[in-house]
Amino acid sequence: MSEWIPVYQAANSLEAHTLKGALEVAGIEVCLQGEALSGALGELPMNAVEVTLLIHPRDLELSRLILEKYRRGSPGSWRCRRCGESNAASFEICWQCGHESDTEE
Repeated sequence: MSEWIPVYQAANSLEAHTLKGALEVAGIEVCLQGEALSGALGELPMNAVEVTLLIHPRDLELSRLILEKYRRGSPGSWRCRRCGESNAASFEICWQCGHESDTEE
């Protein structure tokens, strides 16, 4: 079995699967670690249920480019003042916490 290295710490399973899909479209094999802990959410600290994306070392450079683009967000995206989550420009309410966008049309 090949060696796996961590490349990103997702806040939750939804973010992890979204990024896994983006990396796989680019031909990068991804393994998720920690996803099974989400069932214990009420008993563990919030950061204990984060999901780690693991890749092969050969894919590190391309993975970093894809993840940096994700971190920057798309043009017109906005960051929630309440929870810090990045939201698409088309969202009027934060998908993470339900807080309304502060941007005006």
